[in-house]
Amino acid sequence: MNNLHRIFIAINLTEKLRNSLGALRDKWPELPARWDKPENLHVTLFFLGSVNDQEVCEICLAANEVGKRHDPFDLTLYRISYGPPKKHPDDEDEVRPWRPRMVWVGGRVSEELGALQKDLESALFEFAGGDYSESGGYGFSPHITLARIDQTGLKNMEAEEIPVIDEEFERTFLVESFEIMESEMKRGGPVYTVLESVKLGGEN
Repeated sequence: MNNLHRIFIAINLTEKLRNSLGALRDKWPELPARWDKPENLHVTLFFLGSVNDQEVCEICLAANEVGKRHDPFDLTLYRISYGPPKKHPDDEDEVRPWRPRMVWVGGRVSEELGALQKDLESALFEFAGGDYSESGGYGFSPHITLARIDQTGLKNMEAEEIPVIDEEFERTFLVESFEIMESEMKRGGPVYTVLESVKLGGEN
C-alpha cells in the first residue's frame, strides 16, 4: 500500500522563541481566532502537498543535496501584524473588501534565505501539487502564522472592536537546518512530525 503524506519544508524555531510567540495569544483575547500551539510554530519554505512513500524518499534525498549547498545564516523577524497583505490594486479580488485571515510574524528575506528557498523550490517543484506556494504567487514572504481568524466572527464585529495588530517584534536567530515535515489533521488540530532534519553546509 502506497500511503499519501502531506509534506512541507520548514525552518523550526527554538523552544524559547516558540514560547515567547505562544504567549501572544493572551494579548488580543477579543479577536475571534484559533491560535496555533507553540510547538507548531515554524517558517514554511516550501509546501508540497500530498505525496506518496516513494516520493517522500526522493524529496529527502533532493533536500539533503540542497542543504549541502547552503551555509547557516541568521533569520530576522521584525513585525507582528495581520496577514496576508493586500493584493496588488489591479487584482480582480481587490473588488472585495480586504479581510485579514491570519495573525503572523513577518521575517526579512535575506540573500541567504532567498537563495535557500529558491533552491528548494527548483529541486522539489516536480513533487509539488497545484497550490504549492503559500505566497499566493506574490513571491516568497517568510512568516510565522500565529493564528487563523474566524471570518464569521470577524464579520460580526464592529470596525472599532477589531484590535489593531501592528507592532515591532525584532528577533534574530541562527538557522542551521531545515526540516521535512508531515502534517496530519487530528481532532485537536494539526500535528506536525519531523520526517528528516537537514543540516546546512554538511552531512546529517
